[in-house]
Amino acid sequence: MSIRVEHINKRFGDFVALNDVTLDVPDGKLTALLGPSGCGKTTLLRVIAGLEQSDSGRILFNGEDSSNAHVRERNVGFVFQHYALFRHMTVFENVAFGLRVKPRRERLSDSEIRAKVTRLLELVHLDWLGHRYPAQLSGGQRQRIALARALAVEPRVLLLDEPFGALDAKVRKDLRRWLRDLHHQLGLTSIFVTHDQEEALELADQVVLINKGAIEQVGEPAQVYSQPATPFVQSFLGHSNFFEGRVVSGALQVEDGGLALPAGSGDEGARLSAYVRPHEFQVTRETSGPGVEAKVARALELGALARIELVGVRSGRPFEAEIPKRELAKLALVPGETVRLVPDALRVFPAQEVAAE
Repeated sequence: MSIRVEHINKRFGDFVALNDVTLDVPDGKLTALLGPSGCGKTTLLRVIAGLEQSDSGRILFNGEDSSNAHVRERNVGFVFQHYALFRHMTVFENVAFGLRVKPRRERLSDSEIRAKVTRLLELVHLDWLGHRYPAQLSGGQRQRIALARALAVEPRVLLLDEPFGALDAKVRKDLRRWLRDLHHQLGLTSIFVTHDQEEALELADQVVLINKGAIEQVGEPAQVYSQPATPFVQSFLGHSNFFEGRVVSGALQVEDGGLALPAGSGDEGARLSAYVRPHEFQVTRETSGPGVEAKVARALELGALARIELVGVRSGRPFEAEIPKRELAKLALVPGETVRLVPDALRVFPAQEVAAE
């Protein structure tokens, strides 16, 4: 089931939640709507589901306009962040609920419902908990039951609103891997909302970056991370060191030094913003050449990597570099000493394009 969102607009009073959003969701793919809180991603998900009505625009399922179709007619499965399980029902009856409330002519027999619910509980590896109540389950178990309930009605599309947001980090990581495997097994077109960049990059086939109600970039995870289209995408996906300066003789002159620019980055005298990820810095004691001068504040060992916190010699701006731990041992850096940071990669944008907070 492919989905096309065409020129969707949505306001809540004076607040613009969605601003002329157009998006294609491929059939059978897992798409992440990623962005900061309040950017419009959940509103977009609810418009696709039919839980919210857009002010203008169209939603098409397999090329068919479903903009005015009732939520029941869209046949989507929706998994909420806080599960929305019925506390007075057992796990089994929670999963069976959508099957039991179907119109009589569409409803399965009791034996068919029992068989289907049992298969779904086996699918999410919780068939041994069918007799329990939601309050007797862990957060991760409740989330899997919510997913089984959404799948019970055989939806054409699966929609998940921050499905792991209420869980601790370890459970989130385990469930992400589980959901990815399940998605591959079922091949269902799925869209999930998250503000967690790691979650989006790890899970999704396609990532949609949203900011202030508008789409900033759409692409595969590796593409949006390594080839950000805007300063917002660059700064939102992972930490970046920020520089601003003027082009002089093919280099970006900034307060703490000069950065070699990729060919064609800007005309002489142009003001540019530049971004370097921490792992893209070389740390050297060379006193000349391209790079910026910074004083070492401290170094932290984080597994196989080491994070070096620095301060610009002239600007006083904080910088971060990440290098292999063995390289840190060779450098034997001393807090307060001056080093040169040389970027392996530099992403530049016109200076007036300022990244959102």
